Amino acid sequence: MSVAPALDLSQDEAFARIRLLRSPNVGPVSYAQLLRRFGTASAALEALPDLAARGGARYRAAPADRIEAEVAAVRRAGARYLFHDSADYPALLAECDGAPPILTVRGDAALASRPCVAIVGARNASAAAVKLARDFAAALAGQGCTIVSGLARGIDGAAHKGALSGAASGGGTVGVIASGIDISYPPEHAALQEEVARDGLLIAEQPCGTEPLARHFPARNRIIAGMAAGTLVVEAAPKSGSLITARLAGEFGREVMAIPGSPLDSRSHGCNQLIRDGAVLVQRPEDVIELLQGFTGAPRSRFRESQDIPLYRAEAEPAQPADIASLLTIAPVSVDELIRQSGASAAEVQLALLELELAGRLLRHAAGRVSLAG
Repeated sequence: MSVAPALDLSQDEAFARIRLLRSPNVGPVSYAQLLRRFGTASAALEALPDLAARGGARYRAAPADRIEAEVAAVRRAGARYLFHDSADYPALLAECDGAPPILTVRGDAALASRPCVAIVGARNASAAAVKLARDFAAALAGQGCTIVSGLARGIDGAAHKGALSGAASGGGTVGVIASGIDISYPPEHAALQEEVARDGLLIAEQPCGTEPLARHFPARNRIIAGMAAGTLVVEAAPKSGSLITARLAGEFGREVMAIPGSPLDSRSHGCNQLIRDGAVLVQRPEDVIELLQGFTGAPRSRFRESQDIPLYRAEAEPAQPADIASLLTIAPVSVDELIRQSGASAAEVQLALLELELAGRLLRHAAGRVSLAG
């Protein structure tokens, strides 16, 4: 059964990578550390039980037959796997801490290599905001940009529709979903999702058959923010998912932009607050083009200082982990703080964290923080 992408990767190793990522307590960070330490996913799978035992628990990797069923479902959906070291993996996303090691995609992956702009906003958007999102997306796509959004109701859907209408001029659209690639959500966007997959690019991080659960949406938002040089928020209430996407864009060192709105409309409060916090105010598509043209990784917006944390580091792993369990509590703490307090090397601390994570005793949080599992 074919799973290997278009790079120098055997069928068996491609299968092992999928199985490794689907195994219990293996996330993007631990996956990267395991590949770096053992060289191949096949070797990492063999080492998992011993690593987890050193962390204090028994361990069993994901069953091979479950992965076989997933691969078959991906093929039935007309999709394919995109690995982190594939030539057409989105370059900007690969720079982000915790980027998905494996994506499932349908459509033209080359769209992700063009200048990307994320457009996000409220699901219960006003009619004026929906028109703005559609017009901005069409104009930006007409200038050769790829519009990235989440296929949700309201602003997301309008952005995809506008981008599709302007795609003839060289732009396009990427839809990032919180479910498996074979599931349409929301149901009323089934036809739009199929159009994005056919004429643009559809991306899912979750395995086929996965329903869109609440915890999947922040993970989806990090992909949207990570793929784009800048994120534009058209309309958003405070504490909305769109603001999560904007904050992630700021953490990734990307431009954060917002369209201002009336202070009398609660759906504009999020955008207005973003502008107060340092996001760039934009009023025309030309403002976005000017801001992102020749983007070099030094954003003009000062919404939040970026964090230069590469996902795949080249440092060698040590033979022994650091003794850091006593330093951890259920309160999140940065890995840098653990390194300072333990006196161990970064690699020794990371190995200790990996063993605790595989044993189910560690949780990873945003901004490189960790805690004991409750």
